[in-house]
Amino acid sequence: MPLSPYWYDRYLLPRLLDCACGLAPIARQRRKVIPQAAGRVLEIGIGTGLNLTFYDRSKVEKVVGVDPAAEMHPLARKRSQQLGLPVELLQLSAEELPAESGSFDTVTCTYSLCSITNPSKALREMRRVLKPGGKLLFAEHGLAPDEPVARWQRRLEPYWSRIAGGCHLTRDIPRLLAEAGFSANMEAGYVAWPKSLAYNFVGTATAAT
Repeated sequence: MPLSPYWYDRYLLPRLLDCACGLAPIARQRRKVIPQAAGRVLEIGIGTGLNLTFYDRSKVEKVVGVDPAAEMHPLARKRSQQLGLPVELLQLSAEELPAESGSFDTVTCTYSLCSITNPSKALREMRRVLKPGGKLLFAEHGLAPDEPVARWQRRLEPYWSRIAGGCHLTRDIPRLLAEAGFSANMEAGYVAWPKSLAYNFVGTATAAT
């Protein structure tokens, strides 16, 4: 008997994403940026809370995590309790953040831009809520520079998106950051995953002057 979409999205997908996105190659990318977070932190697409273990609690005042997928929240809440790191979880889309402009010192966004419906609008919102001089810390996968890989990404994307929670393979992360008004310092390259999923962009960004 085939799985119903509700059962898959509600029960199976959170566990699958938690497992896949918690593998060592991806954890290493998270570890490059998340310990830099300081002050009031807004995490975009907190999902199952895989970043929580990497926060430096001596530097973080508060973490607010937003994610529209409420089915992910129980795992994030469990991690928060296990780590003793209080997190305010909000079931929200990143495109419209109910926060005052300039109200966060740091925004973190890891492996989330791929599944946000309107990443350009979400990034503009991230820029808006950052304090002057605040940082966006990001680790994302996206469009590969090698045309044979990019061609496969475009072929696979419609099918992959259906089974992976709306994940897109062809998001042009540098272009999206620049168009949203960010100046980014990043490294890019493949991690040890299938190449269509493996081209990563990791770094920090601030509002361009």
